[in-house]
Amino acid sequence: MSVMRKEMEKYRDIDEDELLKKLSEEELQRLEDELEELDPDNALLPAGMRQKDQTKKAPTGTFQRDNLLAHLEKQAKEHPDKEDLVPFTGEKRGKAFVPKKMVDPIMENVTLEPELEEALSSATDAELCDIAAILGMHTLMSNQQYYEALASSTIVNKQGLNSVIQCTQYKPVPDEEPNSTDVEDTLMRLKRNDPDLVEVNLNNIRNIPIPTLKAYAEALMKNTVVERFSIVGTRSNDPVAFAMAEMLKVNTTLKSLNVESNFITGTGIVALIESLQHNTILQELKIDNQSQPLGNKVEMEIASMLEKNTTLLKFGYHFTQQGPRLRGSNAMMNNNDLVRKRRLEGGPIFPKCRTNV
Repeated sequence: MSVMRKEMEKYRDIDEDELLKKLSEEELQRLEDELEELDPDNALLPAGMRQKDQTKKAPTGTFQRDNLLAHLEKQAKEHPDKEDLVPFTGEKRGKAFVPKKMVDPIMENVTLEPELEEALSSATDAELCDIAAILGMHTLMSNQQYYEALASSTIVNKQGLNSVIQCTQYKPVPDEEPNSTDVEDTLMRLKRNDPDLVEVNLNNIRNIPIPTLKAYAEALMKNTVVERFSIVGTRSNDPVAFAMAEMLKVNTTLKSLNVESNFITGTGIVALIESLQHNTILQELKIDNQSQPLGNKVEMEIASMLEKNTTLLKFGYHFTQQGPRLRGSNAMMNNNDLVRKRRLEGGPIFPKCRTNV
């Protein structure tokens, strides 16, 4: 590791908010002045934002800024306007431009028999569209003519119209069927430690009460069968997250937990991640798409705790900051490398779960 990298390493976990709270009012003003002078050559910024405001200082000597502005405004109002060299009268000169009518020479020389001219002049729009369909001139019709022709009962060649103009008919896609999981029955099976209940999926069931979701977490504390538990889109909040965190501290079988698309704040997410210090069985945790962003501070805490974990293999969350995103991906990569090494050495892939004394 280079000397410069070692120097930058100590600034990685610095809390900027905590540093700003310790600054005095004078130091904050000095910092603001420095930031305003940060990029004076940026042409994309307005002129007033490229340098600090220096108009608030007290007047020096006999110079008075307000009096000068008032004098300049008065002088500008009293100064007469300059007369035009050629006064505007509104008179139009020269001849008005008249564009020439463009006549197609081919159509100008076309002559039809009197019977055909009489038939075309007395034909309706629907009959003209019928003729266009027969001659293959579908693209010359407007949308209004096309739909009026289809609505008419006198059209003969409707199939000719549809073969060229009609858009592709797409097959309707049926809506996804609602989740058919029986919440109360599944909870009872969970409490009974049903050996056939390996996965619990409560996704998108929005009418589950919060006490019921907490009851699921309490039942998972003693359950030794369920390996995958998902509550996506169930309107879960921080109390549910706290209950899940307590469950993860003692559960010894759950391998996948999904709490995406809910109302869990940064406090609940941090509690879930902290519980992984007491759990070496969970391999997958998904927390993405909560109702409000977690923020930079929470993401830094998540990245720091992921670096201390050695068993989690998949972490479902899209970091908004580049630093925590890189640290989180490196932590997951290191954990997968550890599993690969244990598999090659022939030892246990995952260590035994730690229990609280």
